Amino acid sequence: MEVIYGINPLAEALRKEPCPLVRIHVARGVDSETLHAVLDLADAKKIPVSFREKRELDKLTGQGVHQGVVGFFPSFAYAEFNQVMGNRHPSFSCHLILLLDGITDPRNLGALIRTAHCLGANGVMIPERRSAAVTAVVIKASAGTALLTPLVRIANLSRAMDDLKEQGFWIYGADAREGRAMGEMTYEGHVALVMGAEGRGIRPLIRKNCDFLLSIPMFGKVDSLNVSVAAGIILNDIVRRRAYAEGVE
Repeated sequence: MEVIYGINPLAEALRKEPCPLVRIHVARGVDSETLHAVLDLADAKKIPVSFREKRELDKLTGQGVHQGVVGFFPSFAYAEFNQVMGNRHPSFSCHLILLLDGITDPRNLGALIRTAHCLGANGVMIPERRSAAVTAVVIKASAGTALLTPLVRIANLSRAMDDLKEQGFWIYGADAREGRAMGEMTYEGHVALVMGAEGRGIRPLIRKNCDFLLSIPMFGKVDSLNVSVAAGIILNDIVRRRAYAEGVE
C-alpha cells in the first residue's frame, strides 16, 4: 500500500472517479471544517475511516505535514500513452505534453505535475531511471494533481521523443545557455516541452533530439530559476499564445 496525506491531496483523491483510496486514518483530536469536508467525501464514497494517535500518522508520513489525515491506496498506477493523448484540454485544438529529464527531487516533480495540470497540459512523461517516482511526497507537493493528471513512465526518453515526432509533435527543450529567446517561438501544432534537472539541465543526447531550444530572458543578478517555476513560465507562454490564436478567453 502507498500513502497519501494532507487535506487537499486527500480531497482530490476522494473526488476522483473511481476513487483510488481504500481506507483513511485520522489523528485523534484534530478538528477543522476542511477535515470535516474530507470526511464527508469519504462517507459518500464509503471509504472506511479510523482514528489513530498523531504519532502513528507521523511515522507513516516520515514526519510529513499530514494535517491529521492519511489515506491508503494500492501502488501508484501510471498511465498509458493513449491516456495522455486522450486528455487534451477541450479549449485547444493541439496537444501539449511535458517531458521531464532527470528530475530526482520529489518535491520538484510534484510541483511540475501541478504546474502542468493547472496550465492545461495533456499529461507528464518521466523516465523509469534517473527520475523520482510518484510517491506520497510527490502527491502532496502536487496538491493532489498527480491523481488527476496522466503520468507516463517511459523506458527511453529519446525514443519517446521520436515517437512523438512521428505523431506530429514539435519538441521544445528548455536550455538556459544555448536556447533562443522564448519570445521568438511560435509553438505551432502539437508541442512537447522538455525540462531538465536544475544545474545540469537537459542531457546532451536529449538536447540534440529537440527541434528547438529556448530560454527565458533573465534580468536579475541570479540567472537561474527553480525548474517548476521555469516550466510554469514557458507553459504559460505556450498557453497564452494558443489562447490568442484560437480565440480562447
